[in-house]
Amino acid sequence: MGVYLVDVGAEEWFGEDEDEGGRAKIAAGLNAELVRRGLPRYDSVPPAADFVRGSGRSFEEKLVPSMNSFLTLCKAHLSDAETDLLCGWTVLVPVSLDEEIELPVGSSYSDDTVIAGAPQVLAIAEKLATAVELPPETPEMCDNLDLTNWFLDGTAAKLAATRPAPWGEDLDAAFYVALYLRAAQHSLGRGCPMVYS
Repeated sequence: MGVYLVDVGAEEWFGEDEDEGGRAKIAAGLNAELVRRGLPRYDSVPPAADFVRGSGRSFEEKLVPSMNSFLTLCKAHLSDAETDLLCGWTVLVPVSLDEEIELPVGSSYSDDTVIAGAPQVLAIAEKLATAVELPPETPEMCDNLDLTNWFLDGTAAKLAATRPAPWGEDLDAAFYVALYLRAAQHSLGRGCPMVYS
């Protein structure tokens, strides 16, 4: 139960069966819009990776903390447009997009699909990570709730207590900074889409 942020392999991305998580309508709509904008199609989606803990080949994190303080952090450091881009997408793709793509395709959590480019989201997440001085100990591999657990099991709190920094003053906000940062990095590194499930 709950909302997860996960990566998607080619089988699911191009799959026709929506009951099985197929996203062919989104894939087709994205490619049509990319072509209309004079950009290359996004067809090079890798297959789903076999799960190997710590390999960094898959991504799964759970959105547990409240986002309220994260949105306050965004307001303090980002423009409204940057905040909308960082927080407003339903699908993240490893394609540079000057502006988001909206498709009339519903999902479990929204009536439309908003697609953002990982390079743009990464730049905004990096800005926040710098502002809060996110520590290098923040997990980089996110294949099995590694980030979620690091923030919730007390490890992050212990580090914040021994090495005070802005990120440690609000762990809920820091979690979302790390989540969006790692999601964009993973999308670009693996060349895969990211979605909420």
